[in-house]
Amino acid sequence: MSLPISPNQPYRVEFCRSMLSPKYWPSWLAVGMMVLLAYLPHRVRYWMARGLARVIRPFCKKPFRIARANLGACFPDMSEAETEAILKKMMFNFSLVGLSMGVLAVKSRKHLEKHIAIKGLEHIERARDQGKPIVFLVPHLWGIEYAGARLSSWGLPMMGMVKHHKNPVFNWLSVRQRCRFGGTVYHRDAGLRTLVQGLRRGESFFYLPDQDHGPEKSIFADFFATQKATLPVIGRLANCGGATVLPLTIGIDKERGNMTMEVFEALDLGTKLSKEAEASLLNHQLERLIGAHPEQYMWFLKVLHTRPEGAKLLYR
Repeated sequence: MSLPISPNQPYRVEFCRSMLSPKYWPSWLAVGMMVLLAYLPHRVRYWMARGLARVIRPFCKKPFRIARANLGACFPDMSEAETEAILKKMMFNFSLVGLSMGVLAVKSRKHLEKHIAIKGLEHIERARDQGKPIVFLVPHLWGIEYAGARLSSWGLPMMGMVKHHKNPVFNWLSVRQRCRFGGTVYHRDAGLRTLVQGLRRGESFFYLPDQDHGPEKSIFADFFATQKATLPVIGRLANCGGATVLPLTIGIDKERGNMTMEVFEALDLGTKLSKEAEASLLNHQLERLIGAHPEQYMWFLKVLHTRPEGAKLLYR
């Protein structure tokens, strides 16, 4: 049972007996499979992911069409063979992460510390020494949930926004997973004010600037070989919350199952920075963070849905 949603209050989901109804037995079976997969050796999940990627690819024609459009716009000189190699690796990473999600639900803090390394920890420690919360600038990478869990397990108070699942079993599991190591979640309808207030309480969070929020408040700025509509709001968020903005990326070693999260130096997003300059800075950082692991980016997202006037629409 999910508790009523109210502004500024954490979103909580309590286990209730109705979740054991027969109509939810398939959901519990899926949860059981997820837990079982979490305790299998990584090498087993690796080979399962290779097979799964080949099986589900024929059913992913639309996501692949979107991914090809994104890659074609961002890298017009990329050959067909190079594009296909990235798409193949993207599908494998999707399958591997999907088969491994149970790790975040059941494995211990020590397990995460062993398998997820943090580079650039000095930037986080500097912000904490200054008494500042952190807004992590991160694109939609497959390992993003692991990065959040690792930071929480390290002792950094993290908050996140969640969408309500219609299935109460998955809703309960999703919230429980994100709060295991001390994280706090809010419903995404809570709004930006809740994030600012969380920052003022010392909580940190991930900001994903690659989302397309439409043309109304977005600014077009260079993004690889094209232009992307970007919402220049992170500077105001950080300034209102007294936070430091640190770019972050995470890469998966598919052979060994280990991950490396890298945190970079703080961005200068002072109040004097114009919206155009901020959008340009954000897109430049996205290029760097995505470029570190291009095959692990979610290229099937419609990140280029909003186009400059006169530009060709990509997803028709």
